Amino acid sequence: MSKIEVDKIDPQSGTDLELGTSGDTITIPAGVTFDSSAATTTLPDGSVTNDQLVNDNITINGSSVSLGGSTTIETGTSWQSVVTAATLTAVAGRGYPINTTSNACTVTLPSSASVGDQVQIVDYAGTFATNNIRLTSSLNINGGTNDKILTTNREGVTITYVDATQGWVATSGVNSGDQALDPVLIDFLVIAGGAAGGGENAGGGGAGGYRNSYSTETSGGGGSSETGLQLTTGEEYTITVGAGGSGVQNLRGVNGSNSLISGTGITTITSIGGGGGGSGLGSAGIENGNSGGSGGGAADSAQASGTGGSGTANQGYSGGNANASFNYDGGGGGGASAVGANVVSSNVGGNGGAGLASSITGSSVSRAGGGGGGGDTTGGTGGTGGGGNGGTSTANPTNGTTNTGSGGGAARNNVSSGSGGSGVVILRMPTASYSGTTSGSPTVSTSGTDTILVYNASGSYTA
Repeated sequence: MSKIEVDKIDPQSGTDLELGTSGDTITIPAGVTFDSSAATTTLPDGSVTNDQLVNDNITINGSSVSLGGSTTIETGTSWQSVVTAATLTAVAGRGYPINTTSNACTVTLPSSASVGDQVQIVDYAGTFATNNIRLTSSLNINGGTNDKILTTNREGVTITYVDATQGWVATSGVNSGDQALDPVLIDFLVIAGGAAGGGENAGGGGAGGYRNSYSTETSGGGGSSETGLQLTTGEEYTITVGAGGSGVQNLRGVNGSNSLISGTGITTITSIGGGGGGSGLGSAGIENGNSGGSGGGAADSAQASGTGGSGTANQGYSGGNANASFNYDGGGGGGASAVGANVVSSNVGGNGGAGLASSITGSSVSRAGGGGGGGDTTGGTGGTGGGGNGGTSTANPTNGTTNTGSGGGAARNNVSSGSGGSGVVILRMPTASYSGTTSGSPTVSTSGTDTILVYNASGSYTA
């Protein structure tokens, strides 16, 4: 091996100097200092991973970068330790395993972003369906300003900033796209006003229509749980609570009034008022119960024995029928979960149909029972959930319970029938989504990570 000792090597011509030939290895022995502090070093294209660079300046992709000491350059996603907190401010380029076993987590995406910035999230414990991940940002998410949620166990998703219009979107991972970034939905229970029972040998009042989106619970009339509402931030939504039908004397019962949730950007949720109970006095046909959310019970008269009114599909059941073989007795009003009972024996009114129980407020409460039919000696019992009892020749009927949408009991003799109970509208939402802007003085409570609004009278809510 030869040795050359010189103080300086310059190119023979031009400014380029080449050391070695392709495939050669140039070795710098231990103890030798390679001093480039006065120069600019240009790294080749490609990745530099976990290399410690000590220099004042290096050039990366054509840009001079000042390094004040030892600097580590890393490529790819920087995965963080497991997150268990209820809030997280995400940083672009990082991945977050999130454990929601004990609580939900609100993740704030970066408020300043460049095209291609990414945040990765994964369900550490398989609990996102129980305690959701909520995504919020001052920038758009999926082209809108509303927050999104992750609701699938073992879900993993990469969220990428694409532009100012769409903002952050799911681009890869388990259930990527719209499935991954679910809208924040507001659960509801909407019950219309119950109807009054009929007067004289009469049928019980039908319960108000019952519509429900909460959990796996059902709606009235055998309907399934509905899809919750996606409200738009800043919009005001009108809450209408239907009144119960007023008691009557010697007339068909008055129907209850509808309850509604309405506003911009949603399909109005309408529950139909209960159908009034038939009356045994008056012209032919008045003995039939009215149709409604749940149908009114039928009455018996000198003209004929009536037929119970029909309920509304997925809201309530029909009222019970009268029977010409048994005078002075009326059928029960329909309830949210059962038809009103027919008259099947002499001097005994039909029972009101049963209501439904819901735990949307955090505890189980039954509502929307049908009113009992009038009976000569034994009035029909009001359906569970607040239905009024039917009267007899010696006892007056009772009203449906307020704010349950239950039907009123029917009268047997010449007295006023029971009034229907007023309806109710209940909203349940993640507490993180609750704006606190309401009218109509709803009752506000919390259950777990959710806030519940109970409207016993009409009002509004601003998302």
